[in-house]
Amino acid sequence: MSYRKVNYEDVDQVSSAMHFLSDPLETDQVGVTVARCDPGWKSKPHDHTDNDHEEVYVLIEGEATVVVDDEPVEMETGDALSIPPESTRQIRNGDEESAFVLVSAPSIADDEEGDEWLLSGFAG
Repeated sequence: MSYRKVNYEDVDQVSSAMHFLSDPLETDQVGVTVARCDPGWKSKPHDHTDNDHEEVYVLIEGEATVVVDDEPVEMETGDALSIPPESTRQIRNGDEESAFVLVSAPSIADDEEGDEWLLSGFAG
């Protein structure tokens, strides 16, 4: 079989919001997480300087704020936000449930040796 299919609801939830899909999908080059955020939920502020991961946050349901380097970015359904590895980011959910798809990938600019990239997960 050349593909893997997973329903995020079948994957154990972590950090009261995150469903990490990379392990069950057996991905090597991309991280994928679904975040179903309860009203008032906040993620841990973090960056990806150590693992050089770029991230894209796509809000697929609701409204939320993503704080990037202390700047609040208001998001509504359909918005996508690209965040460089060195920027600190935090999801702050409002009064209603929201849902994000978070996509992460390592920088390939310095990958001259062809080392296999290992997904370390989202700090979420």
